[in-house]
Amino acid sequence: MSVLSGKNVLLGVTAGIAAYKSTFLVRLLVKKGADVRVVMTPSAKEFVTPLTLSTLSKNEVYSSFTNEEDDNAQWNNHVELGIWADLFIIAPATANTLSKMSQGTSDNLLVATYLSAKCPVYIAPAMDLDMYKHPSTHETFEKLESFGNILIPAAHGELASGLVGQGRMAEPEDIIDFIEKDISEKLPLKGKKILITAGPTYEAIDPVRFIGNHSSGKMGYAIAETAAQLGAKVTLISGPVSIRTENSLIHLVKVTTAQQMYDAVLQGFESCHIAILSAAVADYRPTDVASQKIKKKEGSLTIQLEKTEDILASLGTRKDRQFLVGFALETENELENAKTKLKKKNLDLIVLNSLNDTGAGFGTDTNKVTFVTRNNKVIPFEVKSKKEVANDILQHIINQLDA
Repeated sequence: MSVLSGKNVLLGVTAGIAAYKSTFLVRLLVKKGADVRVVMTPSAKEFVTPLTLSTLSKNEVYSSFTNEEDDNAQWNNHVELGIWADLFIIAPATANTLSKMSQGTSDNLLVATYLSAKCPVYIAPAMDLDMYKHPSTHETFEKLESFGNILIPAAHGELASGLVGQGRMAEPEDIIDFIEKDISEKLPLKGKKILITAGPTYEAIDPVRFIGNHSSGKMGYAIAETAAQLGAKVTLISGPVSIRTENSLIHLVKVTTAQQMYDAVLQGFESCHIAILSAAVADYRPTDVASQKIKKKEGSLTIQLEKTEDILASLGTRKDRQFLVGFALETENELENAKTKLKKKNLDLIVLNSLNDTGAGFGTDTNKVTFVTRNNKVIPFEVKSKKEVANDILQHIINQLDA
């Protein structure tokens, strides 16, 4: 999965011959899973049509502050566009537009949007050789970079004038590659190894029946996906669930029983930086597993149970530098039980949720959690999607690691 997946990408297109390449850039961004909107300078429409870019992006293309063909239309709000964007790519970026950007000359929608943007801005210059080499152009580059903008170097090759040299806009594939690498290197969990458990465990009674629970694994998988998007190398140890992950950055280890999960977790714990144990592991398993299906008989059936290994407690005693997170699903005395578990198992954070809360518990797409930190600070949250909860958990950990 690309780091661009799910991102709001604003593409600025200016009036240069390389504007035709913006069509390929839009297509590549959409394939990467980005939501793309395009803003053009008025003159850029002489090189590529808004209809083409709108068709490829599946969004309206903006080129002026107002819709000149509709007197009743609302204005195109450059502030809203700038806030909407997770990243802003200006490609091609002509010498004229770059100069306006550096001076704050807001005489068109693209520059006004640039001045309102709060996100990273990537600039792919495109101009002829002498223009590219001119001292004023290099002053512009230096000034824009001093603003925090990121310059994608122009390529060397044949130019529209017939000259050969530097000034060609980088190819769309190279622009995408440059941006993906730049984003990846800056991700907050880059270089971190995270161990995550998810789902239930099944403890066999006989070849047909088992003791289990209703865990769907949705919370653990959401944490794994979010951690990977934040740059982490993720090992996801999952009990039997129906959901899947296609993320190539996640190493999936499938297990069935509590013992198998215990063995897999201990194998990966020593080398990880963060362990988040969200799986609903069985506390007990049958002492003896029947080799054949148990037949129904008159009267009751008694099954002798024994305790399973306590994975969290085991990690708490082995913890060295790792940040250890546990989950507590409670039905009574929730906060008191969570605090006891936090201290007893030597955790850095416990995520508490209650079956008594609407929107929380097994099988739902939402969760309502409360964090209890190592120093017993209680941080409650409202009902959120499990993806949002996953982000809250990981942002809390990032803040603690940076503290």
